[in-house]
Amino acid sequence: MVAGAAVILVTMRRFRLVTLNIAHGRGLNPIQGTSSAERLRRNLRRIAALLRRINPDVVALQEIDQRSVWAGNFDQLDYLTTHTDMPYSVFGVHNRREGRINLAYGNAILSRHPILTSETVSFGQNRVGEKGFIYVTLEIPGGHLPLVNLHLHYRSRAKRFVQMDRLLEFLQEKQTAHGGTWPTLPIVCGDFNTPQSESDVTGALQTHLQELGDYTLHPRQGRTFPSVIPVRLLDFVYLPPRAQRPRSRVLRSLVSDHRPALVDFYLP
Repeated sequence: MVAGAAVILVTMRRFRLVTLNIAHGRGLNPIQGTSSAERLRRNLRRIAALLRRINPDVVALQEIDQRSVWAGNFDQLDYLTTHTDMPYSVFGVHNRREGRINLAYGNAILSRHPILTSETVSFGQNRVGEKGFIYVTLEIPGGHLPLVNLHLHYRSRAKRFVQMDRLLEFLQEKQTAHGGTWPTLPIVCGDFNTPQSESDVTGALQTHLQELGDYTLHPRQGRTFPSVIPVRLLDFVYLPPRAQRPRSRVLRSLVSDHRPALVDFYLP
């Protein structure tokens, strides 16, 4: 029995995922657009130092800017890629505005593994404040791993349900494209802007994902927002049954107004 367990451990690989809303790189500054480009870069270096220390396989980022006047007009993902030595990254821009007050921001993926495909879905057409998700397929040892990184509405429960329906529609389209069955079920993670609750999208999404497989929600304990004195757990990872022996925690960190949520698991 012990020998068999040892064989299983040898053939499985640990995978570490982190989800973090970086608040446009402004750290604990509550007012958007009042941080200098150098201050933003300094805080991004703090985020990069945190990521180097915990050494994740993939990072799901929300509220990250590609080129925004209120965030120093530089590519924050490119900056993090350089300072983390994580070679693969992709943006999912959900807000874009040209002109004197230019904006381009949304979600992003930072990875140690090749990103084979990516698709960006915005929930609406607003040029400021729009939410959405990015869907990627990672090439990992032993196969492919699909992942969704999303950011839901911060205030309206009704809008969060509309956004969840769009996500479920997208996942159904993907399942149909695979001939009706997922070859590998996707991970779903991000900033849900609501605690775990049967009456909100976190509970509803869990119910829908259970129709695909035995999904588990992480973390179950800890609080992510606001980071200084956190009172709510808003950031989650839904793991499919392929992800085995999961362990999760919220990291004590002040690099943003959210604390990072980290999940370790094993993949065959």
